[in-house]
Amino acid sequence: MPERTGACRLKRYFGIIVVIALVIVAAVASHRTASARAHEAERDADFRRIQSVYMERVGWMRSNPDEASYKDELKSFFKGYFDDVDAHIKQYNGNPKFDSYLAELEQRAESGGEKKDNRATDRKAFYEYARKQFDAMHEGRYRPMWTATDKGMRLDVVSNDVVMVMGKPQIRLQLVLWGAQRVEKDEGKVKKMVTSASFDTVWKLTDAKGKLLGEMRGADPSMKIDYPERLISGFPPQMLLGHYDLDLLPADVSKLEMTINVASHAASGGNANATYVWKLDVPSEWKLGANETWEGATQEERPEEDIDPAKASAKKGE
Repeated sequence: MPERTGACRLKRYFGIIVVIALVIVAAVASHRTASARAHEAERDADFRRIQSVYMERVGWMRSNPDEASYKDELKSFFKGYFDDVDAHIKQYNGNPKFDSYLAELEQRAESGGEKKDNRATDRKAFYEYARKQFDAMHEGRYRPMWTATDKGMRLDVVSNDVVMVMGKPQIRLQLVLWGAQRVEKDEGKVKKMVTSASFDTVWKLTDAKGKLLGEMRGADPSMKIDYPERLISGFPPQMLLGHYDLDLLPADVSKLEMTINVASHAASGGNANATYVWKLDVPSEWKLGANETWEGATQEERPEEDIDPAKASAKKGE
């Protein structure tokens, strides 16, 4: 009998030990989950703080009317922002390579099974496009060729190189717009950032005497990225990227005037209609040869005074 009683007690104690062990495991798991959530909340709060500081400082950069001082302040402005971003990544074990979006695309491809993402190549191209501007800002190399501000939005022309597009030389005018109005919309499981910025652009081509030789019009730029933070989380907030590709210009064109109109609608109901005008002498590498034809040109009737300023002055003197 004593041996049987001892065995019963052992079984009873074993059951109690198992229950205690399960309680301890559950408590540890709960603690770890709570700690992970607290860590995540702390990380998100710190990143919102960085963005808040950025938004407090960026107003001057968007509105500074002096082109020279704006360009001089760019390096220190971005350094302050990216120092905070880099410190945040180090503190919270983030991704210093800023390529989480590419990993997301790969994960989609692996888990998609038979359903293939037909736009995966395009999505990667958009990431790489945004990454070039991000790296220039992050590394202190961002310095636009031309800039202007209007209605609280700043437009930078960051490059104007001649590039090959589908085997054809094109003048690429690469743009960065700061401060277009936007709003985050909650669509159930997905939150979507909607940016309001529509473009209407005119290029006027004149000879050395100011005579109009041609005119081109364009709407929204190509590769328009109105929420680059979706691609690279550390991208400076509220910027828009894109570019225009223009055919090489006739040999007798001397000057180009580019007028970009940007309309941005605020969530509060107001409208910002900004206008940016860039006048420049046309470099020789933008021009066709003397015997080459300007492709895509069409003819239309215009009053003589619109074409030739000399005739407009003569008409006023009559």
